[in-house]
Amino acid sequence: MRAGFANFFKVTELRHRLFFTLVLIFVVRIGACIPLPGLDPAPLRAFFSAQAVGGGGLVGLYNMFTGGALLKGAVFGLGIMPYISASIVMQILSAVVPSMARLQQEGDVGRQKISQQTRYLTLLICVIQGFLLVAALANYPGKLFPGFDQRQYGTIVVASRGWFFFSSTLFLTAGTLILVWIGDQISQKGVGNGISVLIVVGILSSMPRGIHQALHLLFGGGMHFPSKSLMILVVLATTALLLTVILAMIAMTQGQRKIPIQRAKQLVGNRLYAGNSTFLPLKVNYSGVMPVIFGSALLLFPQQLFAYLGAATGAKFFQSAAYHLSQGSGSYYAIYGVLIFAFSYLWVSLTFHPAQVAEELKKSGGYIPNVRPGGPTAQFLDFTMTRLTFAGAIFLTAVALLPDLLYFSMHIPYGVALFFGGTGTLITVGVLLEMMRQVETFLVQRNYDGFVKKTRAGRQGKSLSLTFNADERHAVRLLLGLMGFLLFSGVAAWCVRISGWC
Repeated sequence: MRAGFANFFKVTELRHRLFFTLVLIFVVRIGACIPLPGLDPAPLRAFFSAQAVGGGGLVGLYNMFTGGALLKGAVFGLGIMPYISASIVMQILSAVVPSMARLQQEGDVGRQKISQQTRYLTLLICVIQGFLLVAALANYPGKLFPGFDQRQYGTIVVASRGWFFFSSTLFLTAGTLILVWIGDQISQKGVGNGISVLIVVGILSSMPRGIHQALHLLFGGGMHFPSKSLMILVVLATTALLLTVILAMIAMTQGQRKIPIQRAKQLVGNRLYAGNSTFLPLKVNYSGVMPVIFGSALLLFPQQLFAYLGAATGAKFFQSAAYHLSQGSGSYYAIYGVLIFAFSYLWVSLTFHPAQVAEELKKSGGYIPNVRPGGPTAQFLDFTMTRLTFAGAIFLTAVALLPDLLYFSMHIPYGVALFFGGTGTLITVGVLLEMMRQVETFLVQRNYDGFVKKTRAGRQGKSLSLTFNADERHAVRLLLGLMGFLLFSGVAAWCVRISGWC
């Protein structure tokens, strides 16, 4: 694997894609820290610092996806979730509306039209969510952030209401559209799927806080142990549970059912080709992390809508509806589980077509042993994929709900519980695996050793040296120096804070 990472920098195109992605991620993190004009983020920071929360509930979940931009009142406060919500709506319409289904089957032209309509819908959702969020911040911040008192922490909105409503809605809408554009640029010129990368960056931005909470919980007096041996046992058990959850995620993401395929002898022209045996891989978790993303986004949208309406108008009906759709309520987990199952089967039905696969096998002279070609093969594939999807959906639901179980039943801080599964960890593992597969493809196509095992061309080829020009060497040194400085500063600040020197 060490050689694989070394080869990563030997491919010029891959190296440029990596630096391009890092630059855009840097831009995203800057936008998550720029407050809206006329908004003072200090009262919100003081409130959430005093509460030592920021994880559970609607606001905490949405704040995780925005990378902390929501609680900072930043221009990227809406994050990328309006685009995800619009994509969900378009996916459903493509499965229900015949004209949308025909567009999806028209190839690149149809996909471009659907993408354009998705962006128009994203603009509409951004305007609605942005206006409701601004109205809630200006009129009823205590209902949007339960427990917040302006007399104690100060006023959030310091500009005139009319100008703040107009400018903030405009900036929030523009911020989301900029994120959509950045995601497209990362997909085309960077590494990985851009939208997924932005979501992962937002999730990972809360990792330092979670690590600090975990260390404080174990070693800083958050938990009291009768003996040192018991503390060591708890640490080992916690580490084992964390590794087990991550390994289970990787196993389910990579696991597949291999359907044996037998190909008969074929006569092509004057040559007779012998038959061979191969297999058709069907992934256990065929839909990946998309059901969790779609389920979370589809729950977040009505939660936001009712919460913002309740905060903006003070109506108890909207507040009650937002409560029953938020984490901690039984209705939330019931709906969340149903949505994960529904989107798992919906995604499989949209991306995997058994009849088409059976027809292609029949045309190529392939067949599944003990299964007749044509209709019976399609039925067999549909039945097999249905069972695999059921197992994958159960796993996704269990992993997505595990952090809430630890948070509400064992009272573990939510920032720590998120390490043991949940939407954020599952998305992060899936996206990182997908990025590694994409990088592996780049390396293998250019006859370099991959991350896992060496290719034949890589073993037989000549050894290649790692070459950089002067500008690239300077950029690498600058990047490594900046990363080392940030790491040293973070460790030093944490030590100072723990020791109580300031």
